[in-house]
Amino acid sequence: MINLRWLLLMLISMLVAMVIAANLGAMSLSLRTLWQAPLNDISWQIWLNIRLPRVLLAVLLGMALAVSGAVMQGLFRNPLADPGLLGISSGAGLAVALAIVIPLALPAMLAMWLPTVAAFLGSLLVTLLIFSFSRLARGNLSRLLLVGIAINALCGAAVGVLSWLSNDQQLRQLSLWGMGSLSQAQWPSLLVCALLIVPALLLLQTRARRLNLLQLGEEDAHYMGIDVKRTQRQLLVLSALLVGTAVSVSGIIGFVGLVVPHVMRFCLGNDHRWMLPGSALAGGILLLLADTLARTVVIPAEMPVGLLTSLIGGPWFLWLILRQQRGME
Repeated sequence: MINLRWLLLMLISMLVAMVIAANLGAMSLSLRTLWQAPLNDISWQIWLNIRLPRVLLAVLLGMALAVSGAVMQGLFRNPLADPGLLGISSGAGLAVALAIVIPLALPAMLAMWLPTVAAFLGSLLVTLLIFSFSRLARGNLSRLLLVGIAINALCGAAVGVLSWLSNDQQLRQLSLWGMGSLSQAQWPSLLVCALLIVPALLLLQTRARRLNLLQLGEEDAHYMGIDVKRTQRQLLVLSALLVGTAVSVSGIIGFVGLVVPHVMRFCLGNDHRWMLPGSALAGGILLLLADTLARTVVIPAEMPVGLLTSLIGGPWFLWLILRQQRGME
């Protein structure tokens, strides 16, 4: 019952935050103003075509990043597993950079899906590589982090080369994308994200019990009737799909997948049947608040939302490292 109350409280908080965020910006709006204005008024156009898609996209991407982080921490049985730290976001980002700088002559419908497909393939490739290293390292934290640092460095260097080769328009797109931003939020991009993220979140929720059993170890999970290899592959593909979709639309937004699962583990416990929906709601709230600050704190300019999440996640990551170091002493 306590966990259910937490989830209800977070759901109500998220809905309230969405209403408030949709009314904040360079032009302040209110529900009363919208109620009194005709549908063809400029205030309705701003609210429907600019504010609402961005609010919904922030919530959706926050859910994707937080849940992917929770799944990876459970899959690797490693509290510091995170799409950004392990290089998965960078792999997806490199694939998107390739799609930007070396565009293909595709029909409009296929071109709309190209960044998402490229980001998914990049994140999946790095995820499989990290998972292979985790098995060889037998869960050794330092080795996994070193692998993640190496992958981040390689992908960063490759993106740097692509930036050097790009024209002015592509360079600006790469720069904004590298810092993370939701400024390009539109209904078509929101629809693409929803078609991929929502089914992936639901499928991961149906595998929460299996993820719990994997915490006991592969051998024990096998004896309890779990097809370990198949479950691991499914979790990897769905997590890569979430990360790839988020990166393809917003760029690299770090630390959401690291911070949120830890907070939810403290509030809801280690049962992924509760922690995954809790992480989804908390991730949506966190990214929504960060994006609202990013577009209102320096009006009329806009701050990249990835900078704000890094300001939150950086100190949190240092605290986790120090906490683990004390536990080992």
